[in-house]
Amino acid sequence: MFTKTGKSFLAPEQYAAEIAKALHKELGETHQATKTLMRWTNANERTVKNWLAGSNGPRGDHLVALVKHSDLALAAFLGMAGRPHALTASELPSLRQKLQMVLERIDSCLTLEN
Repeated sequence: MFTKTGKSFLAPEQYAAEIAKALHKELGETHQATKTLMRWTNANERTVKNWLAGSNGPRGDHLVALVKHSDLALAAFLGMAGRPHALTASELPSLRQKLQMVLERIDSCLTLEN
């Protein structure tokens, strides 16, 4: 038996619930979400449905595949790891692209006014 050192680990049900919440937020509640996750991870349908239900979380290789495709799954993972600040660096390219789109829209509005 291991002695308690004061460090607590994330309970499996918390992990599963956090991943499910991120996947629902990103993909919605439709059957298409299941198909998308199956495509992203090569997991079978029952496995994916368990992730979405929050009854099980993805194992390592599936988690890697998820975070390749899902920014929200990555954010959930980093949050659970106690490293939410690490997300900032990964968000910068996306934020830059969004800012560029906003600037282009502003420029087009200013062009119309002239």
